[in-house]
Amino acid sequence: MKTKDFKVLLAVAIILLPFFISDTVYNFYAKFNAEHGMITSFLKFALLATLGESIGLRIRTGNYNHRGFGLLPRAIVWGFIGLTIKLAFIIFATGVPIFLEYLGLSNATAIMKDSLSLKKVLVAFSISAMMNIIYAPVMMTFHKITDAHITKNNGKFIALVRPIHFGEILSDVNWNVQWNFVFAKTIPFFWIPAHTITFLLPPDFQVLFAALLSVALGLILAIASLKGSKK
Repeated sequence: MKTKDFKVLLAVAIILLPFFISDTVYNFYAKFNAEHGMITSFLKFALLATLGESIGLRIRTGNYNHRGFGLLPRAIVWGFIGLTIKLAFIIFATGVPIFLEYLGLSNATAIMKDSLSLKKVLVAFSISAMMNIIYAPVMMTFHKITDAHITKNNGKFIALVRPIHFGEILSDVNWNVQWNFVFAKTIPFFWIPAHTITFLLPPDFQVLFAALLSVALGLILAIASLKGSKK
């Protein structure tokens, strides 16, 4: 472990430690998250998913940041993506149980409020599967587009206001990596199981677990981006 790695770990520990050792800090966070969930989603993904991207860059290049990477523009984009992720959680966690009831699984909504059972696992798996099959590919592809757009603008803030050339960027995407790695491997083998666990947890723990998963999300998409650059 190099000095730069120690500094990053120390910074993360300093930020997260108060939530684990201080009931006051954690209770404030839990209350604020309950009352302002969209704001905390923006901040959570802006910080943690960007950290995941930086870790991915570290694995690939040996550095957590470099000229043209655009750490702050990426954080802002991740914040807005975080808003859509929060939206997706609400929509699918609410809608899928209702759909299951329509298909004949009685009390699917109520099951999610009960203690752990096989039916609850089935409902949680269904929520996760539907969300990751319908929403995740769109979100991941959008991230790929914004990632390329920021890179084309040398990581500068101007990227946030310049028009995105969607057609041009999409034509340059390495769809072999996007499909065979991002979609075909990470969704069924990581995201669906991970989010099944998420929806089985109590609400307070869901927040913490989703925060940790956002680091993995940034890391996975960063690695995919780096793999895709080796066409």
